[in-house]
Amino acid sequence: MMGGGAAVGIAGLAAPAIAQGTPEIAWKLTSSYPRSLSNLYGVAEDFAGWVSEATDGRFRISVAPVGEIAGPFEALEAIRDGKAEIAHTASYYYTDQDPAFAFGTTVPFGLNARQQNAWLYEGGGNALLNELYAGYGIFGLPAGNTGAQMGGWFRKEINSVEDLKGLRMRIPGLGGMTLAKLGVVPQQLGGADAAAKLAGGEIDAAEWVGPYDDLGLGFHKSARYYYHPGWWDGCGTVHLFIGLEQWNALPKSYQAIVTAAAAYANAKMQARYDVSAPAALETLLAEGTELRTFPQPVLEACFAAAGEVMAENSAASERFKAIYEPWSAFRRDEVAWFGVTELSFDTLMAALSREGKL
Repeated sequence: MMGGGAAVGIAGLAAPAIAQGTPEIAWKLTSSYPRSLSNLYGVAEDFAGWVSEATDGRFRISVAPVGEIAGPFEALEAIRDGKAEIAHTASYYYTDQDPAFAFGTTVPFGLNARQQNAWLYEGGGNALLNELYAGYGIFGLPAGNTGAQMGGWFRKEINSVEDLKGLRMRIPGLGGMTLAKLGVVPQQLGGADAAAKLAGGEIDAAEWVGPYDDLGLGFHKSARYYYHPGWWDGCGTVHLFIGLEQWNALPKSYQAIVTAAAAYANAKMQARYDVSAPAALETLLAEGTELRTFPQPVLEACFAAAGEVMAENSAASERFKAIYEPWSAFRRDEVAWFGVTELSFDTLMAALSREGKL
């Protein structure tokens, strides 16, 4: 039988041993979004809160809106420079450093949100992306998705490919590279900057996310025509970029907590957009917005141009090719399967809605 003294001795060792596995850590998170975008920015605050609660306040993450630590496209530099340990940002903001960064967010004529999550979590996507990210000193976790996005705001109607020529448009990533082939002059701008420049006549068109954010930023006050589909944004994954050294130094328990909180953020953001979009679109239409569908010849020209962009980047970059080839095979199989199930169901329900039966 163990004596009382031995029991006291073990108890005395237990607290320090537990504490060693749950150190006190304080990180800074730089967001690529302003506080006013409650879905995009708010999920980062939720993530930080969940991590704190799960660790009894021992792992604290302070969240800074865009501009406080870094600009919308400067998160990688902020982590490298030691200004922040973690960022909440869109991977495709960094295609100027490597076009393969686009796969982390979305690519033209790519995956929808469910398909993207399937690829990331179960199709090898996260592993492929983290091979890329490691070269830039970061570790990535999906932590948000906007769902399929709109095709953007235009001052004039787009009736043909000719109408795209010379158009100054806010659009990042491979979507911008694709439209450049058709004469568009792509602009890399944050949401608030894009809205301001559209209002000031410095750009002619802008895409951001969808009705909820677009209404909040006031795009409809400067452009009348709201187009769909957003073929360059079948989904919009937002990532947590974490300094690789900082990630590797975390206790395994903290890594597990961060991973779980990021996955919850990923689901939470998409749910928020799905809930907030319908009412926001109704408001936009009531205020004079005219909903338009891109003409089929324009979509076909964009699809051909996107194929050229993907082929050119594959030829120029082994890293891009190493992601694109398995991703492309995954897309082929997933789209075929969704055509059997999801598309037929969604088409049925959309028809019932149009007929006023729902």
